[in-house]
Order: sequence, then structure tokens, then C-alpha cells
Amino acid sequence: MILHSPELIRTYTEQGYWGDKTLLQRFAGNCAAHPQREAIVDPPDRQELVGTMPRRISWGELERAVEATAEELARRGFGKDDVLVAQLPNVWELAMLYLAAARAGGVLTALPMQWRSKDVGYVKELTESRFYVSADTFKGFSYRALGEELGFQHYMELRELTEVASREPRNPVDVAVEANDIFTLCWTSGTEANPKGCPMSHNNWEYVTNTISPICGIQPADRILCVAPLVNMTAVGVNYVPWLYAAGTLVLHHPITPDILMRQLLDEGIQYTILVPAMLNMIAKLPNVDELDLSRIRTITTGSAPPSAWSMQEFKRRWDINIVNIWGQNEGTALVAGPADVPELDRRVDHFPWWGKPGREWPSGVRGVEARILDEEGRDVTEPGGIGELVYRSPGVFAGYFKRPDLAERAFTADGFFRTGDLFIVQEPDFVGFYDRKKDIVIRGGFNISSVEVENAVQGYRKVQDVAVIPVPDETLGERVCVCVVPRDPDDAPTLEEINEHLKGIGMSVYKLPERLKLVEEIPRNPVGKILKKELRAP
Repeated sequence: MILHSPELIRTYTEQGYWGDKTLLQRFAGNCAAHPQREAIVDPPDRQELVGTMPRRISWGELERAVEATAEELARRGFGKDDVLVAQLPNVWELAMLYLAAARAGGVLTALPMQWRSKDVGYVKELTESRFYVSADTFKGFSYRALGEELGFQHYMELRELTEVASREPRNPVDVAVEANDIFTLCWTSGTEANPKGCPMSHNNWEYVTNTISPICGIQPADRILCVAPLVNMTAVGVNYVPWLYAAGTLVLHHPITPDILMRQLLDEGIQYTILVPAMLNMIAKLPNVDELDLSRIRTITTGSAPPSAWSMQEFKRRWDINIVNIWGQNEGTALVAGPADVPELDRRVDHFPWWGKPGREWPSGVRGVEARILDEEGRDVTEPGGIGELVYRSPGVFAGYFKRPDLAERAFTADGFFRTGDLFIVQEPDFVGFYDRKKDIVIRGGFNISSVEVENAVQGYRKVQDVAVIPVPDETLGERVCVCVVPRDPDDAPTLEEINEHLKGIGMSVYKLPERLKLVEEIPRNPVGKILKKELRAP
């Protein structure tokens, strides 16, 4: 399934960004070189999740499982350019299935476990998929019944998939797979009522991983903890494909069980992972933090929201762990603030290197990215303090939303830059910072207030465990700032006055101070950690 235009393929090939090597070839090389090395480690609570015992799979075992599964898929009629829909938690079979579907000539599209008939049915119809793999039941919901309701022709339950993967391969699949074929089809939400498919080719992933891995300090044979669901950029782009590059060990966690997460961080010899800022704060504020030894970890990446400078400094001071700040999207965009390009921790919170700015070379050596900030009239914003939408072009960007040509005009500029839908601010001549979602700001009396700026500041208050900022309607000012807080200790919850005294103490502008406080038990998030503000806005 090749979706990029011949002209774009020719351009990036001639420039040396795209080649002819597939991720399947990388996988085969890993298996040949390291057959006995651990490849995948199941979450330790697998039995509670899906009813079967956790396993540790070597690269040699994984190769046999991929070949056997590809054979069975082909036997059932799955072939070139077919789409396999899967709903599985983070278990080793899901990681294997990406490779098996590609080996058979098709594409795996893995969906969040939280999706039900509306979204799964939409994906089925849009992709014309006939194949569905799932857990039989998960947390009381029957996925088998969902598959039957939606009318998939071929269904494979997890236990059957495990049995198929345990067979000895007999008839190798012979399907040509090219570097410009699509390897993953992930889904994103946003302003559309239906999810939007983001197809990424082998060459897209080659470029993205070649860019991100060195900045994050990933090394051969690294043990990588995958905390996010293995369904989109957070896990696939930051954990899964780098794991293939490193020929390391992918340690799976099904989100999110804090005590199991801490056990894996401490006992599995992890060198690299990604954790959302709230989890960084949680770890740094644990009562027994002085007793924790996380010194084997080299790098923790973070994203979905700006991290707090306090947590970044704590991880560096206590364990010499580098926190790398990543902004990215399923569409293949990414800006990464790592030690090379942004060495100062306090700046790494909200300063991203302005990759692709004419005349600027970066210590990380990143090439190929073109990033611009445009105002409402489409003019370039270049002066410090200016705010506009980030538009982005690179060899990592997807070909367009899957089977949605109607979105192309809104998704791309006339000269081929992807419209990210995110507002960025020019921090300094060569640095930009995430400001907010284009439609996710509080507008108080004509002033635009960044919710993430207030969230990041409130997070530093000692009585706060987690936080989100939402607007509340106001007849006089239009909107006022409401801060939703999960107290660190429910019996000693912060007051609005205490929070504002903290904000005043760090120099927060008066008009940005919260005027409403809402105490909540948890901040609702989607599977990759982004705050679901619609739920918080509901009465």
C-alpha cells in the first residue's frame, strides 16, 4: 500500500532521506544477530488482564511467531494491502502482530481498548477490513460480541492467536514489501466527529526514528519500557520502532498501574521510557522517593503536556536521568528538546529547537525538517513573543488522512506543509514553544491565557498531585480560569487562595490567576495521556 506521491518519493529519495530498507529487514537482521536475546517482556499482571500467564520472548522465538502468524493470516485470505483490525492490551502478541501483518503484505491497525461499536465500525467501513483480532473479553466487555455485531468475516481471539504463533512455520509467505509501503495505520481524534487514520510508511518511520533515537540517547540492546498503549505515536514512534532499531528488549506495561510501573522501572533494568508529566511528578513526590534507585535509567522522554522544571531537576539531581521533552503527533510531526539542542533544564520545559530555520545548524544534526509559524492570514511569525499555528514538512510526515481526500485542503498548505492545529510561540530567535491547542485557550477579557502554562505552574505546588485548567463562562469577561485539582492528600486539599499565593510567588501575571477551583478524584485522560477537557467542562 503506497500512498505517498511518486514526486515526493523521488524528491526524498534523491535527497537521501528515503531508501529501500524496510522495518521487516531490520527485524530479520535482529533475529539473525541476537536469537537468544530477550525481545519482548509481557506485563507482569497479564493473567489479571487476559487470563493467561506472562511470557518473555526471545528474538528467535519472535521470528518464528511472526512467520507462523503471517502464514495463518495468508491462509485465511489476508494479503497485499489488506487491513487487520486489532483490539488488544499491551501483550507480546500485539507487538508481534505489527510485524506479522506486514510480513503477509498488509497493515495492522491497532485500536484503543476503550473504543466501541461507533468508532470500530467506522474504521471497519473506511478500511474495508474483513479481519478482526481481539481479547475475548476485557474488563467485562465482550470484544467477540463486538466483532460479530460489526460483521467481520474473519475473527481470531487472543488465545487462538497465541496458539497460532506457537506453531512451527512451514510455508513462508512470499509477498513483496517495499520501503514506501504503509507499515502502520494509527488513528487520531480532534475536531472531526470520526477518528482520522494516519498511515505511516517504512520510510516515514526510518526518518522519524533516525531523528529521535540519537537525541534520546537510545543505544543498542537497550531495555525500553512501553507504558503507553501500543496503538499510536506515543508508543509506536517513541518505543516500538526505536526498539527495532536498537535490537533491544521491549518491556510492556498496560496503562496504568502505578505499583507495577514502579516495580518494572526498578527491577527490569530499564534504560529508556516515556512518561507523561503527571507520572514524573508522581514519582518525584512519592513518600519513599529517597529509597528509590533509578540510576540505571539513562533517558525518560515526556510529552502530551509541558513537564515541570521541578520534576526535571529532581530526576537529574537524584539519578542523573535526562528528561527529554517531545512534542509530536500521529501525523509524523515532531520537535524534540534534548540535551544537545537545549542543554539547560529550565529552558527545556518550554523551548523547542526551531528545526529547519534557515541558517541555523543544530548540535543534534537534525536535517530535513521545515517548521514555520503562521498567523491567521498565513504570514510567517518570526519575532519573539509572536504566536501562530505551527506548520510542518519533513520526510517523516504522513501522506494524508486515510481515504479522506476531503480533509487535504484543511490539513495541508498549498506548498505541502501540514497544519498541526497547535499554537506555538516564538520564545527566542531560534526557539519556539508549545502555546496551546488552537481552540483550547482561556480568553479572559480579550487576553489569551495558555491553560498549559497555568497547569505547569500549579503542578509545582506541594499539595497538588495532578491538575487541568478549563474555561468557565462569565457574562462580564467572556471566560474565567478554572483549575481542576487532584489533591496529593484528600484530607489536606489545597484552597484557591493557597494556589494563587503560590502562583503569585513565582511571578504569575494577575489576569492568569485561577478564579475557580474544582477538586476532583482524577484528571480524565485518553489512552496516550492527553487531558479530556470536555469531560471536565461537563456539569
